[in-house]
Amino acid sequence: MTESNNKKASTGALLALLAAVLVFGTVGVLKNRLELPPALVALIRGVLGALFLVLFMLITRKKFSFSAVKRNLPVLLASGGCIGLNWLLLFEAVDISVSVGTLCYYTAPIFVILFSPLLLKERLTPVKLLSVAAALFGMLLVSGVFEQGGGADPLCVLYGIGAALLYASVMILNKKLKDISAYERTVTQLLVASVILLPFCLFGGEFAALKGCGWQEWALLAVIGVVHTGICYALYFGSMMKLKGQTVALLSYLDPATAILWSALLLHERLTLPALAGAVLVICSAMAGELLPGLPAFKRNS
Repeated sequence: MTESNNKKASTGALLALLAAVLVFGTVGVLKNRLELPPALVALIRGVLGALFLVLFMLITRKKFSFSAVKRNLPVLLASGGCIGLNWLLLFEAVDISVSVGTLCYYTAPIFVILFSPLLLKERLTPVKLLSVAAALFGMLLVSGVFEQGGGADPLCVLYGIGAALLYASVMILNKKLKDISAYERTVTQLLVASVILLPFCLFGGEFAALKGCGWQEWALLAVIGVVHTGICYALYFGSMMKLKGQTVALLSYLDPATAILWSALLLHERLTLPALAGAVLVICSAMAGELLPGLPAFKRNS
C-alpha cells in the first residue's frame, strides 16, 4: 500500500472513530426520552447490536472463529455479564440525569488505574496517582457535596459509579483476551449481556411495558440497538486497528463532553459552576492518566 493510500486509510479510520464517539455521547439522551425500564432497553440494545454485527460480518465476509471464542470463554462470560449489568446501571443513572450519570460513568479509567497494580501487575506511577486524586476530587464537585442544599441526586451518582466499576472490570478483563478479533469478542459479549439481562426482564415483568410502545419508542430502540451499538461498535473497533492507542483514548473523551452538551440543549439540564469545574477535572484527569504515561518524556522519567 502506498503512502497516499496509508494516509487515506488513517483519515478514514479517524473519521469513523470520531463519528462513533460523537454518536455514543447521545445514547443517554435517547434513553432519557424512553419511558421504558432500563433493563428492557439494555436487553434490546444487546440483542439488536449482536444481530447487526453478525449481519455485518456476513456481508463483509469476516470469519467467526468459534475456537477463539471457546479458548477465551471464561473471560468472555465474565466481561459480557459485566457489560449487561453496566448498561443496566448506566441507564438507571441517565434516567435521573444524563450529564451527571455520564460523568460518573467516565471515572471507569480511574478505577482501571487503581486496580491495575493488583490485577494487571502494572506500576502505579506518580502521574497516575495524581490523575486518580484529581478525578476523585472532581467527582466530589460533580456530586454537589460541597454545595448548600445538596447537588446531584445521590442515587444517580451511585448508579453512575457502579456502572463505571463494571466497565472498568470489562476493560481489565478485555486485556486478558488472547487471539480473538474485536468482532468475535463483541458479538459474544453482547449475546452474554443479553442473556444476563433476560431474567431481569422476565421476572420483573418488564416486557409488559412494550405493549404501550408507539412507533416513536420503537424507532428510538432501533436507533440505540442498531446505530449506537451495532454500527458504532463496528466503526469503533474497526478504526482501533488502524489508529494509535493514544488517538483512540483522546477522542473517546468527546463522549462525555457530547453527552453534557446534548443534555443541556435537549433536556435543559444545567450543571452548577462547581459541578462544571468538577466535570472538566474528571475528564482531563482521566485523559492525563491514560495519555501522559505513554509520552516519551514521561517514559524516560518513569
